[in-house]
Amino acid sequence: MITPTTDPQPADFADVRATNLAVVLRSVREHAPCSRADIAASTGLNKATVSSLVADLIDRRLVRETGLTENRVGRPATMLVLDGSPYAAIGVEVNVDYVTAVAVDLSGERLLSWRRSFPGATTTAAQAVATVAAIVRRVVNRMAREERQVLGLAVGVPGLVGADGTVRVAPNLGWRDADVCGDLTRALRDPGFPVRVDNDANLAALAEHRFGPWAGTANLVYLTGEIGVGAGVVLDGCLRRGGQGYVGEIGHIQLDPFGAECRCGRLGCLEAVAGIGAVLEHPALSPAEVEIELDEVVRLARAADSRTLSTLAAVGHNLGKGVAMIANLLNPEVVILGGYYVPLAPWLLPAVEAELRGRTIAPDAGGCQVVASTLGYGAAALGGAARVLDSVDSGRLPRVS
Repeated sequence: MITPTTDPQPADFADVRATNLAVVLRSVREHAPCSRADIAASTGLNKATVSSLVADLIDRRLVRETGLTENRVGRPATMLVLDGSPYAAIGVEVNVDYVTAVAVDLSGERLLSWRRSFPGATTTAAQAVATVAAIVRRVVNRMAREERQVLGLAVGVPGLVGADGTVRVAPNLGWRDADVCGDLTRALRDPGFPVRVDNDANLAALAEHRFGPWAGTANLVYLTGEIGVGAGVVLDGCLRRGGQGYVGEIGHIQLDPFGAECRCGRLGCLEAVAGIGAVLEHPALSPAEVEIELDEVVRLARAADSRTLSTLAAVGHNLGKGVAMIANLLNPEVVILGGYYVPLAPWLLPAVEAELRGRTIAPDAGGCQVVASTLGYGAAALGGAARVLDSVDSGRLPRVS
């Protein structure tokens, strides 16, 4: 029998209030414009408590009043919407060939989006931290000029990232046991806001779950389509990380023991036979070069070039095998293809869907759909900002200035 080592402790009043503030804030985000009475009805909190909590959120400039509405039974009600104009959340993605930075306000409106070339395959973790720190300082300075308080920073990296922000291994970057979170916090000189590091696919899945066309879908998987292939997994409305935070490394499932060599050193990994490297004819060092080659692939595919169509079909079938594994194991409602897969989706999707139908044991592939992302190459960076906003929704609220 398992017994607790300490007696249960009563919840502190401040903790209860912080929880209730977060509940009200989420209610406004989900139902705005809404009244105090609407919030009381949807949350189960009494009207006096809701009025007190709303006043607190208005003082923090997280919520604002928008005037009266008369399109309801009874007296006109003062309606509430998210404010958050004094705040910003920052997300950054570090990838093999680029770095992206995004800042959003509390409602998810993009305040800036920057993308620059980055030689990740030949850059040490320390050099990458210095680059990211310089970019983040620029973003913070920009937000300061706009009189916005930064609520937090989350950085996405294509690799195994522990709960403490240490990158255990990032094969495509050549990093091992890099304390990216700690080093970045020190490089920013303890910036006064939380710094987090996470897997890029995890963050991209958060972005889709909060901002994409499938926002709110309870069971969703995002597949990165960069130099590497990884999966971010949302099940029952929550991001799943596993015991050590290493969920989603589908790119290194072996499909062909005699296949092409993967950057991880193994043969025939999904990444090697269905990643963007299997599409391009020769390696490229910058996003511009990759995108130029992709543009040429798209042009040839549209022109019905037989060799190009054959290559895309083969990549699509291999990718479909991976998607079918996901469908059989997790039964998601949707698998979203991101990154460089997006411009190739018209030619990849038919083969992916054929493999999904043929290899999934549940009828109609268990209801799983495969679609292309609409969030662009900055999905993981946007997901970093989403992670910061999720922490606000969970009760980590800014203090009254």
